[in-house]
Amino acid sequence: MLKARLTAATWTLSAVTAGALLAGCSGSASDGKSEPELSKGKLADTVAEKLAASTGQAKPDISCPENLKGNVGTTTRCKLTASDGSTLGVTVKVTSVDRDKINFGIQADKTPTPAQS
Repeated sequence: MLKARLTAATWTLSAVTAGALLAGCSGSASDGKSEPELSKGKLADTVAEKLAASTGQAKPDISCPENLKGNVGTTTRCKLTASDGSTLGVTVKVTSVDRDKINFGIQADKTPTPAQS
């Protein structure tokens, strides 16, 4: 039980720290549409890679409920699931768009949701 708490706490602290550092993330999508869009799978993978790189931890399990549309100010909420089953919300917000490149910032919640028993 202590290990589970440490896992969630470690990811929480690391993710919150990373959230402040990840204002320059980006992803690219080109499908011929007038508005670029990043698939939810590619978005989740990019967020996971950036969190892992900035925290020095293994790549976390991230899921995103929808594609990210390339409009400045657009937001979506992704979810980090720790190995103990606890979750941490991650807000992704589009900061700029350059042709088919969507630049976005990532902000992790400060408090995780405990795993359900």
